[in-house]
Amino acid sequence: MKIHTINSEKLTFKQVFDIIHGNYILKISDESKEKINHCRAYLDKKTAESDTPIYGITTGFGSLCDTTISAEDLGTLQKNLVMSHACGTGAPVPQEIIKLMLLLKVQSLSYGHSGVQLQTVQRLIGFFNYDILPVVYEMGSLGASGDLAPLAHLSLPILGLGEVYYKGEQRATSDVYNELGWHPLELKSKEGLALLNGTQFMSAYGVFALLKTFRLSMLADVISTISLEAFDGRIEPFFDQVHQIRHHKGQIATADRIRKLLEGSELINQPKKHVQDPYSFRCIPQVHGASKDSVNYVAYVFSNEINAVTDNPTIFPDEDLIISAGNFHGQPLALALDNLAIALAEWGSIAERRTYQLLHGKRGLPAFLVKEPGLNSGFMIPQYTAASLVSQNKQLCTPASVDTIESSQGQEDHVSMGANAATKTLRVVFNLERILAIELFNAAQALEFRKPLKSSPFIEDFVHEYRKEVPFIEKDVVMYPLIEKSVQFLRTIPLNIPDALVQGI
Repeated sequence: MKIHTINSEKLTFKQVFDIIHGNYILKISDESKEKINHCRAYLDKKTAESDTPIYGITTGFGSLCDTTISAEDLGTLQKNLVMSHACGTGAPVPQEIIKLMLLLKVQSLSYGHSGVQLQTVQRLIGFFNYDILPVVYEMGSLGASGDLAPLAHLSLPILGLGEVYYKGEQRATSDVYNELGWHPLELKSKEGLALLNGTQFMSAYGVFALLKTFRLSMLADVISTISLEAFDGRIEPFFDQVHQIRHHKGQIATADRIRKLLEGSELINQPKKHVQDPYSFRCIPQVHGASKDSVNYVAYVFSNEINAVTDNPTIFPDEDLIISAGNFHGQPLALALDNLAIALAEWGSIAERRTYQLLHGKRGLPAFLVKEPGLNSGFMIPQYTAASLVSQNKQLCTPASVDTIESSQGQEDHVSMGANAATKTLRVVFNLERILAIELFNAAQALEFRKPLKSSPFIEDFVHEYRKEVPFIEKDVVMYPLIEKSVQFLRTIPLNIPDALVQGI
């Protein structure tokens, strides 16, 4: 069992990946404990001595901000907040993402600007370490006052309420507490607000999507290179001189990687009868590279967010300040997520076009990539499937961040819709993964018709590993299991790819 210590150091994407996939438990540092306790002690002293209303601490919430709450009801106010805001609906959030939400909420609370009790943070760490994962639902957040509804569901089990996943089952939190000998916590002033205000739902989805994107970015380059070889494409569009005079980092890096992937290839170096290739091959550096640049921007935004304090009000004990502001507003994430969805969709769009080009019976390839087209439909219909996924991605790329619906009697009059941006972007990620799997399915088939000429050692080894899972198709077979095997191959194949602008991990 490995330990990750929560402290003031910046949380990186690689650490997040390792924590989620590497059987880590969390521990809070003495430094963070001191910050949390210091902030809580200040808040207790401040509320005891001050007659001035403090939003969300001695008042109601949202449009009820002018309603003062008595001292004896402050704990009840926070409990009521958590219960009343647990209004999520729709599909359950995947458990990997729930675990990410716990990690990111603990990280945000650990900076000592939220006013929570140390035991509240330790209970969230306990959920993470014991794999007690609150049941959270996808729909319900406006991404404005943070992710109120999903974070309320994440917080219900602190009170002994709601449901959790534990030991492979969905169970009432109270039953799990009885089994473990745990007891519900009593929230103090501000704590419900600290738990519910924040961007950890959007952030967890975004980080999860990015971790998959970093891998898909590399795979898109590899698979497009296999398609280029199978199509008997030209190398000149990947020459460095072309890209240096346009200056875009992603474009330069993509061309560099593909040149490295092709080192030692007989196919790319053979004389060509055709003068140029279609854009889906010739413009791989420009299209893939533009998406890489967008991904790097999104990674920058999320790197900032997962190391931020995003609840409200924000407490600065040493400056004697409690500030009601708007760090919970999801606009930075909403814009970035919409951008990420578009970048991913473009990788899928150009991949489907390469797949389409391979089926035409051009450049010595048989129509639909089978030896007896007509009797056999061959690879006709996988392209239909890819086209369907590409079309859905285009629909999912309608930006969420340009929408807003007023809520809370006008107090929350501009919202980000970042949560909707997050959930639909993850759908685009999974669609892209399938589109790339279908391109590989087609490209590997087409490459067989180029024998005895060989591609580069890297590409030959990659296709050799793929052939252990998916065979060459001689005549029509049931294809959907082979598409699924292709997807699983992309998820599991170890990647030792020539480095070029790989962000995060």
